[in-house]
Amino acid sequence: MTRRPTLRVWALVPALALVLAGCGDDGGDGGGAAGSGGPELVNEGKLTNCTGLPYKPFEYEENGEVIGFDVELVDLIADKLGVEQEIIDTPFDGIQSGADFNSGKCDISAAGMTINDKRKQNIDFSDPYFDATQALVTKKGSGIGDITQLDGKKLGAQNSTTGFDYANENAKGAEIINFEDLGLLLTAVESGQVDAGINDNGVLYDWVKEKTDFEVVKEFDTGEQYGMGVRKGNTALLDVVNEVLAEARSSGEYDRIYEKWFGTKPSAN
Repeated sequence: MTRRPTLRVWALVPALALVLAGCGDDGGDGGGAAGSGGPELVNEGKLTNCTGLPYKPFEYEENGEVIGFDVELVDLIADKLGVEQEIIDTPFDGIQSGADFNSGKCDISAAGMTINDKRKQNIDFSDPYFDATQALVTKKGSGIGDITQLDGKKLGAQNSTTGFDYANENAKGAEIINFEDLGLLLTAVESGQVDAGINDNGVLYDWVKEKTDFEVVKEFDTGEQYGMGVRKGNTALLDVVNEVLAEARSSGEYDRIYEKWFGTKPSAN
C-alpha cells in the first residue's frame, strides 16, 4: 500500500482545537488527561500515535485496519492509561523533527524509529524496544551484493531515515533516489526504477517473503535501536511508556508479540 500525500486519521477525532504543547515537564497543555494524575493527552480519551505507513510488519493497513508490531505495543500503553489508541499517518519528517508533537498533532510516535543524537535534539525517546540494522535489497541475479557495487546505478532510500543517511555517506558512486515512504521505495525496486533499495532489515526481510524474485543481499552493522518518541520534556508520558515496555518484557508479553510478527522469539540481550 502506498501512502496518500495527505494526512489520514484512523479514528474519529473530536472537534478540538490543536493546542501547542511546548512547555512544562508534566506532559504539557494537552486537550485531555488520561485519568486522574496521568499524562495529559492531545485528544481526550485517546493516545494519539503518529506513524508513517506502510512499514510492515511494524505498522501497515490490512482490511481497513492499521496493524503491526508497533501498534500492539502502543495498545499496551493505551490500556495502561485507560484510553484507546488513535493512529495518524503522517510524513516521517514531521515526526523526527518534533513538529508533530509541538503542534499538538500527536502524543507519541511508534514508527520503527531509530534513536540517534540528531533526533534527540527534537524529541525524547523511550527506552530501546527493538534492535535493527540497515540492509540492501535487489532483484535476484542482479549481480549487486554490496553498496560498493552501485557505481553508476540508482539506489532508492526513504526520506529522513537512517538508511538515507547511510546511503549518502557510503554509496558515493550511486545516484540516490529519495522516496517519501517505504511503499514507494519498494515499488521502485520491484519495477526496476532503481537498481537496489536500502532500509531497515526487518521490513526488507518481511517484503522478500512475498516478493520471491528479490533478496536481501547485505546487512550493514549500524547497531541501531528503535525507540518511541514523545514531545521534549513530556516525562509524564515517557515514564508510563518505559514502565509498560519493562512490564511487557518481564511478563513475556513482549516476546509473544514479537514472535507473532517476526516468527521467532527475540534474541537474548
